[in-house]
Amino acid sequence: MSQLTPDFDQAVIVRAAEAEVIGQAPTTIRLLADSSSTGGTLSTQRVTLADGADGAKPHRHDNSAELFYMLDGTAQLLSGDQVVTAERGDLVIVPPGAPHAFAAAPGDDADILIVITPGVERFEYFRHLERIAYGKVPPESLLDVQELYDTYFLSSAAWETVRS
Repeated sequence: MSQLTPDFDQAVIVRAAEAEVIGQAPTTIRLLADSSSTGGTLSTQRVTLADGADGAKPHRHDNSAELFYMLDGTAQLLSGDQVVTAERGDLVIVPPGAPHAFAAAPGDDADILIVITPGVERFEYFRHLERIAYGKVPPESLLDVQELYDTYFLSSAAWETVRS
């Protein structure tokens, strides 16, 4: 068993009012802690989705697990070939390499705390997504940075069936 030895020596404190916010309803992302501030231990953000909004399309991380903790609402989460419905207080952890995606359940909102461990510098990834949303760069530009962010996009019949 390998163990990551964190390389930071002070508590990481992020005040709600100081967190960078990406996007606007129906999808808002609050950037909480990136890998550089946690010594590589984790990256975390809070994603708020309104009224059945999509979160992330199917993808995988080869080197990190991803944890989804439902702060409020109801979400659909792809984990491997299974789509699960998670509600307030539920926890879903997807292992490295497993396809996953998430969205608010149809007609519902979802507020999700997401933790990736070990951490990957992800804040710039979310800023890149915002540039795509505002038409500043094309969606295909994500293909050029998949390795940098350990985020590899894929298709999922299970996800398409549930979300269509």
